[in-house]
Amino acid sequence: MSQLRAIARQLARDAVAAGRPLDWFEDLYVKAEAGEAAVPWADRVPNPNVTAFLDARGVSGAGRKALKVGSGIGDDAEYLADLGFAVTAFDISETAIAVSRERFPESRVDYRAADLFEPPEEWRGAFDFVWESYTLQVLPPDLRHCAIRQIAEFVAPGGELIVVTRAREDGDPEGEMPWPLTRDELRRFEDAGLVCASLEDYADSEAPPVRRFRALYRREVMSAARRGP
Repeated sequence: MSQLRAIARQLARDAVAAGRPLDWFEDLYVKAEAGEAAVPWADRVPNPNVTAFLDARGVSGAGRKALKVGSGIGDDAEYLADLGFAVTAFDISETAIAVSRERFPESRVDYRAADLFEPPEEWRGAFDFVWESYTLQVLPPDLRHCAIRQIAEFVAPGGELIVVTRAREDGDPEGEMPWPLTRDELRRFEDAGLVCASLEDYADSEAPPVRRFRALYRREVMSAARRGP
């Protein structure tokens, strides 16, 4: 895994230095398809840090609309579809989306190549459940704060957002990509109008364990009285 991450880190460094900090995602997936690299986070199973949480809550989609942010090669999106959600999944990498469609040719998921920072307008406030895991931690801080606001805007009134990311204290060094987030950074979801329903600070089951935050947010439904005349 360290070698795989080294290739991704180099691509990220080069892209940031060139002033194109989002280009390396497509470059990485292209190299992976050519057998020249591998995508460190593409484990070909749904993210266990999210599935354990949703399974414990007995979540059922029941036809509600869900959005997977940074969908990679599709495992998380397919898991949501199996729960009964009507799923839209997007990634900035067109190659990743193509691989997802090839892996799941009979899928009910609507896979889209899209930019988090320029999403379709109809996605604003459109989703009952939004899943973000590991995307924020691979964005440099100057983009991350804007990304948090954008992700929050996808959540419909009464909807929920789950976020899983690497974690650090405010005074800890950022280190190399993936860059851990702080609690203060996560509070930006609340600044964007969401309510924090739960926040866990824990060590996952990787070897060696990784410190992570797992947070659940909700967008309140404004009553007629609060909306005013």
